[in-house]
Amino acid sequence: MKAAGLAIACLLLAGAAEAQQLKWNFDKLAARASDSVDVSLEGPLLRLGTSFLSDTDKDQAKIKKLVGGLKGIYVRTFEFKKPGEYSAADVESFRAPLHGPEWQRIVGVHSNEEGETVEVYIRSEAKGIGGLAIIACEPKELTLVNIVGPIDLDSLSELGGQFGIPEVEVDKKK
Repeated sequence: MKAAGLAIACLLLAGAAEAQQLKWNFDKLAARASDSVDVSLEGPLLRLGTSFLSDTDKDQAKIKKLVGGLKGIYVRTFEFKKPGEYSAADVESFRAPLHGPEWQRIVGVHSNEEGETVEVYIRSEAKGIGGLAIIACEPKELTLVNIVGPIDLDSLSELGGQFGIPEVEVDKKK
C-alpha cells in the first residue's frame, strides 16, 4: 500500500458534485510524523490536471471524464519512524465524522499479519453517492483520502481490470 498508488487509484475511482470536504484535524499527527504528504486539488487546479490527459486515448478519456467535474481531492499521508507512533485514538478521530447518517462504510479490510487496515466510506446524497473517504493504516504510515463529488459506479466498473483496479461488479438494480 503506497500512498502514491492509493492517491492515483482514488483519482481513477471518482466522478463530480455537491458534497463537502471532511473536517479532519491533522495538527497533532503532523507534529509526530517524520514525513508527510499533503495533496489538495480543487476546482481550476483539478481541471488543469485533466487538461494533460488525451481525449483520443480511451483510458485517459475515461479518467478525464471521471475526474472532470470533481469539487476536490484531498490526500494526507503521514509516515513515522517506528510502529506505534500514532494510536487507535488518532485513527478514531478521523473515523468519527464518518459515523453520521450520510456516511456508510462499504469496505473494511484488516491484515493481522501485515498490521494493515483499509476502510472505504461513501457519502449518500439524494442524487446518489456524493463522496468517498478512505482510511489506510500501516504500522508506520497513515493515509487519509477524501474525494468530494459523486462516485460513478458505472464508470468505476468500466475501469475494472485496468490500472491495477480490481474487477468490480455493479448491481444496477441497487
